[in-house]
Amino acid sequence: MAMTLRRTHLPIALAVSWPCMLQAQAPTWSDDVACIVYTHCTPCHHDGGVGHFSLEGYGDAFFWRNEIRSATQAGYMPPWPPDPSYRPLAHERLLTQEEIDILAAWVDGGAAAGDLSGEPPPPVYASEAVITGPDITAIMPDYVIPASSADLYRCFVLPIDNPVNSYITGLEVVPGNREMVHHVLVYQDASGQAQALDDADIEPGYTSFGGIGVSGAKLVGIWVPGSEPFFTVPGMGIKLDAGADLVIQVHYPATSNVEVDSTRVNIQLSNGGLVRELAIDPILNHASSLTNGPLIIPPNEVRTFNAQYTVPINATITAIGPHAHLICRSMRAWAVKPDGAIVNLIDIPEWDFRWQDIYSFRSPIHLPAGSELYSEATYDNTTANPNLPEDEPQWVFLGEATTDEMMLFYFAWTYGVPSDEGIVVDDGSHESHYLDCTVDFNVGVDENRSTDLHVWPVPAQDLLYVRSDRAWSASLLDATGRMVRSLRGSMGSTEVFVGGLARGAYSLHVRSSNGDKVRHVNILLE
Repeated sequence: MAMTLRRTHLPIALAVSWPCMLQAQAPTWSDDVACIVYTHCTPCHHDGGVGHFSLEGYGDAFFWRNEIRSATQAGYMPPWPPDPSYRPLAHERLLTQEEIDILAAWVDGGAAAGDLSGEPPPPVYASEAVITGPDITAIMPDYVIPASSADLYRCFVLPIDNPVNSYITGLEVVPGNREMVHHVLVYQDASGQAQALDDADIEPGYTSFGGIGVSGAKLVGIWVPGSEPFFTVPGMGIKLDAGADLVIQVHYPATSNVEVDSTRVNIQLSNGGLVRELAIDPILNHASSLTNGPLIIPPNEVRTFNAQYTVPINATITAIGPHAHLICRSMRAWAVKPDGAIVNLIDIPEWDFRWQDIYSFRSPIHLPAGSELYSEATYDNTTANPNLPEDEPQWVFLGEATTDEMMLFYFAWTYGVPSDEGIVVDDGSHESHYLDCTVDFNVGVDENRSTDLHVWPVPAQDLLYVRSDRAWSASLLDATGRMVRSLRGSMGSTEVFVGGLARGAYSLHVRSSNGDKVRHVNILLE
């Protein structure tokens, strides 16, 4: 019979007393640092990833050791602009203070390798995509971006095979040219108007400023710099109409060089059952809800703008996505319920245009009819702002060019009931990544059942089983591509306890010891 894995965690006292222990013995890559890097850094810093260099092994990490220390000490990496003390959000990219101290002590102590035969295996990334088995995938034709002094808004129709109404539960935009793609708005158009506009233009796509130039089109997804794939709350989905076309509006900033782009959209659909329809709308915005506009920032001034909206129905919000441009310095949103209760939503005290996202709440937030949504954003058009688009401050007006400004707060929302707040998207268990990564597995062997690589059951609850005809290593990745477990096993059947993980979608990347067998298995924990 297969033996149950024995889990050995670092004692809590050990983690708490790191500063004292670090003076006696410097951490090593294999025992202390690899899991931290593979969990927090490698999801972006791998070959083909959005990071500018790879951190897929000791050699990479040693070369970049000083940069790792500096960036983590400064809090610049991993990138997570929201203030977690204002409101903890789902899937936060945060290091604990213990992890920061370990990385610093490793570098200061000489960045020793340790016993590399015992290091955890690096995560395996089959592609840049996180949704590796999409139900729908559509890619725009290669488009040659012309050299121009003006920003370009180009729309591309992506016909898809969707014969019946369905619900989007996961959506991912994979830019073909990350240096040139400023943002992507994903719409659905069931009228055929977008296709007609595309057909009338001799080049791929057509130009449209603002939206996609189609009445009745529905926004279903957003990509901005720093975005991760968007996944809906279980039991909710964005309706995709039968026969509709996907249309993406891609914003290309001004460039002096000719470039090429071919952006892809991956979609995961609901597998059936009752699904509540979710919408994504800029409910707080610079057009209809600004209370002290217009959005104009004169040279050498700092201005704060406010927006307000009264919720007309019982609603539930599941995510929020602030959006602005270069001279914005901070963005914050909150809600006040009819009984006066204040609900913090998001606070980004140091806005960074390069890192934006739609941030999911750990549990949905129910807002009764009559609740008020509030937001404020501060813009610094002085030389104290290092992100000024020009050498000297210029007049900045409302607009969609990078040098203009915007103030938008997108909300994912649906008709709501109070019990929605009992849905758990992320229980916060990822906050102790370092302790999770130190799990040691003793593996039992069952010679009678050994054959190839198999993982079951799907969905799983507390236990997963991996069966192999030889030794193996694996990385368990969450929906954002972050490693939450590093596993090893011997020939035979291995029982893996996963009951301590937050419920949700994961992928298990298993590799046999000689590398000739690889499996990428999508797993649902419920």
